[in-house]
Amino acid sequence: MSDTLGCAIIYRWRLKPGKEDQFREAWSRVTRLLMEQHGALGSRLHTANDGLVVAYAQWPSREARDASAALEPVDRRASEAMADAIASAESPIFLTPVEDHLVPIAARAPSPPSIRTRPT
Repeated sequence: MSDTLGCAIIYRWRLKPGKEDQFREAWSRVTRLLMEQHGALGSRLHTANDGLVVAYAQWPSREARDASAALEPVDRRASEAMADAIASAESPIFLTPVEDHLVPIAARAPSPPSIRTRPT
């Protein structure tokens, strides 16, 4: 099944205080351009309970990601803004999916009333 699932990469960064919005805006721009120009399948940006910012990115293949990474940045200014916001970066983790049971958020049915989050 992994032939049809492409590859996924987990990126982890610790950001400089006060640079979170700068990073998020630049990351969003770079991600959109990678999708439009290089065939990336998208990414999600998360904050983790240990203070790291984590992105999960998908590509059609490891080769497609590596070819994109070897090119000039899709937006040099946005790439520089990301770099400026990063205090430290962990090594990327490359994943090969073997099974997929995720449902795209847009296709997901509403949660049953018994497990919906209640307002506080």
